Amino acid sequence: MLDVVTPLGENDLVITLISGGGSSLMSLPGGTLTLDQKREINKSLLRSGAPIHEINTVRRHLSAIKSGRLAAAAHPARVITYLISDVPGDDPCLVASGPTLPDNSTPAQALEILETRDIEIAPGIRQHLTIETSVPKPSGVEFERDESFVLAKAADALEAAQQCAHMLGIDGRVLGDDLEGEARDLGRGHAKMAPDLQNGLKHPLLLLSSGETSVTVKSQGRGGRNVEYLLGLFQALKGASGIHALAIDTDGIDGSEDNAGAIISPSCWGRANEISLSIEVALDNNDAYSFFEALDDLILTGPTRTNVNDFRAILVLPAR
Repeated sequence: MLDVVTPLGENDLVITLISGGGSSLMSLPGGTLTLDQKREINKSLLRSGAPIHEINTVRRHLSAIKSGRLAAAAHPARVITYLISDVPGDDPCLVASGPTLPDNSTPAQALEILETRDIEIAPGIRQHLTIETSVPKPSGVEFERDESFVLAKAADALEAAQQCAHMLGIDGRVLGDDLEGEARDLGRGHAKMAPDLQNGLKHPLLLLSSGETSVTVKSQGRGGRNVEYLLGLFQALKGASGIHALAIDTDGIDGSEDNAGAIISPSCWGRANEISLSIEVALDNNDAYSFFEALDDLILTGPTRTNVNDFRAILVLPAR
């Protein structure tokens, strides 16, 4: 891609189509770094529970194409970027680590993130983050004629779900499209909210949310942030009557498994007890996938060909 855009002149136009997942698909290690070094750092960040903005900050500064470097290489050509956002807050420069859109982060901040997260830093990576100086800045002349447009985002999915619920006679309430934090803890928090709202309800209520949670991986189980969120929710609900929920990744893949997410209903509690499934063991082992697989409650969609981040819905029915 760099080879294609580098010879362009000021009368040329570059149109880029970028969505979440671009950080992985368009990888070019900076300096003398290797792909294996980047892969190990990324894996360590994911397992540490670091939020996505920290992960992307490190990715950008270990790359030779992210953080505006692709657009800088195309200069003086004009670059137009169309985006499908999968990042909380929908900052265009953060989607796919911003190959055509620079940001104000620094290599020193990337190094600080790794040190704060207690991640082992290979000498080559430390040296790269210490001496790297060629970071494009938003104020640079390379970007004066460029434009970017966000075509789809998590808020659009939540709004569509809210409208669908309304057509079915269900009240829809959006809790936020940029929720972050430890997945299981967010699930437990939402579980505390649902029964309180149930009291006094006259119509079904759908609680909608999106964002990108984190999972601090402490074991070798199978799972992703959506099923871990759902397991935390399930644990706290304890089979409460009249409350159903699902959590999925809109690209159809939750984590590294084959499921988009999972779904729960009040009957899951009894079914889990019947086959001696332990929520605590599943959480301790980061093994939410196996838990919901045993209940036959995984959601399998295959790739959806889009990605506006996670989608979570809790249906609260009036108390009987």
